[in-house]
Amino acid sequence: MRNLEPDIATKVYHKDVVFERKPLGRRAASLMLLFCLILGFQQVAIKGVAEEISPLSQIALRSLLAAMLVIPCALWQGIGWRDVRAHWRPGLLVGLGFTSEFVFLAWGLHYTLASHMSIFLYTAPIFAALGLHLMVPGEQLAQRQWWGIGLAFTGMAIAIAPGQAGSMDTEILIGDMMGIVAGLSWAATTVVIRRSSLSEQPAELTLSYQLSVTALLLLPAALISGQLMSAQFTSTVILSLGFQSIIVSFGALLLWFSLLRSYRASQLGVFSFLAPLFGLLFGTLLLNEPLSFNFLIGGVAIMLGIVVVVR
Repeated sequence: MRNLEPDIATKVYHKDVVFERKPLGRRAASLMLLFCLILGFQQVAIKGVAEEISPLSQIALRSLLAAMLVIPCALWQGIGWRDVRAHWRPGLLVGLGFTSEFVFLAWGLHYTLASHMSIFLYTAPIFAALGLHLMVPGEQLAQRQWWGIGLAFTGMAIAIAPGQAGSMDTEILIGDMMGIVAGLSWAATTVVIRRSSLSEQPAELTLSYQLSVTALLLLPAALISGQLMSAQFTSTVILSLGFQSIIVSFGALLLWFSLLRSYRASQLGVFSFLAPLFGLLFGTLLLNEPLSFNFLIGGVAIMLGIVVVVR
């Protein structure tokens, strides 16, 4: 996924270590398929228990729990307080971007469908490519990629347009727009990482900033608003939070960063369109969410545009 890291050459030199980027094999392809399946199920897991516990409370709790897992991993990797202080400025910005992404995701799920959020959240590679083009030397877009961006934006316009009868559900439109803003926030986080010293730091340090800042900001917000106090911790809610904390926020993201260290990001990025596709399927099959014709056409155009940009 280009929105998390740029294309990487076959050899990348980091301090005194040479990282060899291998062509994508069967094992890596299987792991990427698993990664996309997990991310595709994320919105469904949040939406499925939204009546028992608000999406904001879910994001706050899962960030805290995942941070409690990532920080010991960072310490084990030799990352200390000195490293945290040395990169606190970009770390804070990355944390704020990560928080903004999930605030709009949680807020948007109050209005729109999980299948819609899955598509609009993963517009992030498009916005990231534009940001990198403008702000990072060597990341300029080729003509083919501009066609992909145009296709994706056309798909967005089609997907949020009124349905066949000309009617428009205002609440769903609001949620869809929040999904796009969440994608913008994700893209902004990518650009900050690429332009800062964090681009050369271990993934555990960056992820620690992201999760810690999100938990520190959203836990008080969930408490003050009363959303956390009114949560019902049923067995389904506990299972959902466990999945989101351990599998999504901890395991899947570390899996992604480990794959980036071993394989070419340009090849891994081709798989990125599968995450919103799985989200669309899970939302339809598990939550019985309706799909309008224009959303299907627009969603296909968005995913094709993403493939053209990151391929």
